[in-house]
Amino acid sequence: MSSNENSRRSFLKNTALLSAASAIPGIWNHAQSQSNDEIPYFKASEKVNLACCGIGNQGGSDVMSFYKTGLANFVAFCDVDMGAPHTLEVLKKFPDVPRFQDFRTMFDKMGSQIEAVSVGVPDFSHFPITMLALSLGKHVYVEKPMARTFNEVELMMAAAKKHPKLVTQMGNQGHSEANYFQFKAWVDAGIIKDVTAITAHMNSARRWHGWDTSIKKFPAAEPIPGTLDWDIWQGVTQPHEYNKDFVNGQWRSWFDYGMGALGDWGAHLIDTAHQFLNLGLPTEVNLVKSEGHNSFFYPQSSTILFRFPERNHMPPVDITWYDGVNNVPPLPAGFTDTELDPNIPAPSNGKIKTGKLNPGKIIYSKELTFKGGSHGSTLSIIPAEKAKEMASRMPEVPVSPSNHYANFLKSCKGEEKTRSPFDIAGPLSQVFCLGVLAQKLNTKLLFDRKTKQITNNKLANELLVGLPARKGWEQYYKM
Repeated sequence: MSSNENSRRSFLKNTALLSAASAIPGIWNHAQSQSNDEIPYFKASEKVNLACCGIGNQGGSDVMSFYKTGLANFVAFCDVDMGAPHTLEVLKKFPDVPRFQDFRTMFDKMGSQIEAVSVGVPDFSHFPITMLALSLGKHVYVEKPMARTFNEVELMMAAAKKHPKLVTQMGNQGHSEANYFQFKAWVDAGIIKDVTAITAHMNSARRWHGWDTSIKKFPAAEPIPGTLDWDIWQGVTQPHEYNKDFVNGQWRSWFDYGMGALGDWGAHLIDTAHQFLNLGLPTEVNLVKSEGHNSFFYPQSSTILFRFPERNHMPPVDITWYDGVNNVPPLPAGFTDTELDPNIPAPSNGKIKTGKLNPGKIIYSKELTFKGGSHGSTLSIIPAEKAKEMASRMPEVPVSPSNHYANFLKSCKGEEKTRSPFDIAGPLSQVFCLGVLAQKLNTKLLFDRKTKQITNNKLANELLVGLPARKGWEQYYKM
């Protein structure tokens, strides 16, 4: 850390222990730094020439977040639907940026002007854009989860390793905020140690809740909006007829397109535990509960048990994932839910509507129990008596020197290192891929961490790779 960064450093000490009833909300520097319209000034030569693939919904949010860092010079926008209401805000804000519907055309025409690319498109489309960008020597910021299949993530990690001078970052934004620095400090100080179990819970209503789970086929074809290029939208996936329930965030509901609640929120709930406890890949993934299971879209609720082995003298860890409005985990003594951190961005379909429990996690070690929220929300120790007893022994926790977007752009400039590069975000994303396979097949999977193969289910093992790419899109798997 430079002397300038040291001079700006401040500390959060003991405050996370003052209340056992709630985690400390609002300590999320990304949101605080972007809560007003003050944009830092940088000369054009200090900015990164950034192309943005996906400029509506989450992609549009990413565009504005990059803009507010003051470090991005937008050189191209790409979206398969430039006339959709959700893209218009960005287009009106930046009317002079060249526009494209096909990312391949964008790279052909603008490649020499592009230094970095943001990928804020549906989960299944992350892979081809990222692979092409890396092959062309572009830094890549890709939204979470990294990709839809285990093998796609594997190929993306290999591509990043093949191009070590290129910067990569997955968009789990809280990984540059308070929880990241607190978790690391508490592990380094021996406060978080000997963890044996974690529960992660996401009990808000999802888009597919209430859908007919007895369906036997995909929804009927509907007229394609005139502004949408449906062929490009489908990318590498096997083709389907257009239906409104496939697009604009609805894609997350379907196994063919998205990663469900686990892929959407897992990266905001278990990312720090996964990294700083060195969890890697599980040996077992067991679908303990699945209500409303079908072969097309995600269950109405599910409970998934991930088992991780002993690592470097750390004990085995079980992570149990809970989704579904009424599918809440057992709660430890002294646990009281908190108001949702207001700095967590709302999903594209509106405000988060919680069930009985806000999104969060409970971490059980041999001596202590920790409670935390989502994204950058900090941990607290429960019960209150134990927290007060330990207050004088707590380590200092540095405030983040840059939010996730600035961290990426500064890393492109050689000033920082990204906090969620593919070698860290990849295995985390593969955990989600394994969980989704268990959900899709409604079964238990045994996994060999060395060979990266599923050993007890031939179909599941084949689905680590997935269906062949759509004709004309095979080349991205060979880059």
